[in-house]
Amino acid sequence: MARTWLGVPTRRRPAADGHGGSPGPAQNTGHVQNAGPDRRHGSKPEPFPAAAKRGVADSQLRRNLRKATTTIRDKRARVVGELDDWAELRQAGKAIKDRVLASLDRYLEQFEQAATAAGAQVHWARDADEANATIAAITRASGADEVVKVKSMLTEEIGLNDALAAQGITATETDLAELIVQLGHDRSSHILVPAIHKNRSEVRELFLRTIDGVDPELTDRPAELAAAARKHLRRKFLTAKVGVSGANFAVAETGSLVVVESEGNGRMCLTLPEVLISVVGIEKLVPTWADLEVFLQLLPRSSTGERMNPYTTVWSGVHPQDGPREVHIVLVDNGRTKVLADEVGRQALRCIRCSACLNVCPVYERAGGHAYNSVYPGPIGAILTPQLVGVENAPSLPYASSLCGACYDVCPVAIDIPEVLVDLRNQVVESKSRHTPEALTMQAMAWIFGDERRLAAAQRGTRLAPLAGRLPGPLSAWTSSRDLPPIPPEPFRAWWARERGRSR
Repeated sequence: MARTWLGVPTRRRPAADGHGGSPGPAQNTGHVQNAGPDRRHGSKPEPFPAAAKRGVADSQLRRNLRKATTTIRDKRARVVGELDDWAELRQAGKAIKDRVLASLDRYLEQFEQAATAAGAQVHWARDADEANATIAAITRASGADEVVKVKSMLTEEIGLNDALAAQGITATETDLAELIVQLGHDRSSHILVPAIHKNRSEVRELFLRTIDGVDPELTDRPAELAAAARKHLRRKFLTAKVGVSGANFAVAETGSLVVVESEGNGRMCLTLPEVLISVVGIEKLVPTWADLEVFLQLLPRSSTGERMNPYTTVWSGVHPQDGPREVHIVLVDNGRTKVLADEVGRQALRCIRCSACLNVCPVYERAGGHAYNSVYPGPIGAILTPQLVGVENAPSLPYASSLCGACYDVCPVAIDIPEVLVDLRNQVVESKSRHTPEALTMQAMAWIFGDERRLAAAQRGTRLAPLAGRLPGPLSAWTSSRDLPPIPPEPFRAWWARERGRSR
């Protein structure tokens, strides 16, 4: 397949330093078929405010989230504090990602050439439909009707499990948290810990209800729960012919893929099946092995609060009598070149999915991940999802933030999430009709503030008709969640004129 689809015209002029121009002429920007759970089931996603209201009202959810995010946040702070050069390391990660995005087409072709030379087969997918069709075709060609998966947010984004099920192919999640979500017919609520909204007692009840042959005396001790999941998954690993994975990084110079994990299930999924299909977003590239070293320091500290992740698996093509006999790599756009075209928003493509921004976000901690109605919850989801699906399809997400800036402070690749949120809010406003109550109010305010006499008259009128803390009519929605400051008894201009007269 020709790669001329990679690249779209920029919404703004390229940055002055030359970074961020799109790689080539526009052909197809792709689309996000299933950016959120509600899209996956064909219904319109619920706005964030309504979904968040339920999350905030769930006291058990808030307790679960508070305990988990506080624990991870504290661990991260300790291990980051051990490094005197953390700020420099963070800037190095940012610079590497920006270099990749500035020349993405060149690095993608370099990766394809190296991976092909190593024996892998590289496939290109503009969108979710092409990616899912490719994966299903490879699975069918191998004679399999079941696959085992290691956690991949991209496969959630494209709705792979449902697409395979429609073809009669069963996908089994092997990451423990993803397995919990799958067994409960639930939805992921955290990038790193998809089942963060569940406590261990809830997991025990789920295992007793859904896993055949589980010990009825199973307790909620983590070791016992892990052992029950391991026994259940071992049968899957030993019989599955096809494995499906994501990738944390793709090294352009060698065509290598990298997965970091904490359980070892990923390595089982990556090495035991005869056929391995790796589904990789086009932004996951790093140029060289030396560049990878930077991210292998940034990612574990930012995600799990560890100096080094327990398992780092790297594979490059096919090797006789070692690992899968076929390795397929599906490089997926699915709206990413559209994000790349935005001078402000493209920095979201630096994201290495560490989830540090979720763990410090006061909005996420109270509302929970499900409120975002997206595969990508939390602050990063609030900027990435609207760009992938269009702000008109997720207009409330850019407002799912207090703009406190904590997310930017902890981001290991220095994504200025508040900056992107404000830019997206501007896009939301620009996309709305000029005749909404908000727009008409702003137009009226501009007319009043544009003339000294009109402003003085408005101030006198306001004092004559106090609002008692609430705006009237449709504007009452704005003041229902905000305190309207009391109106002073005297306008500043009148006070100034009076005081100046006295001084003379």
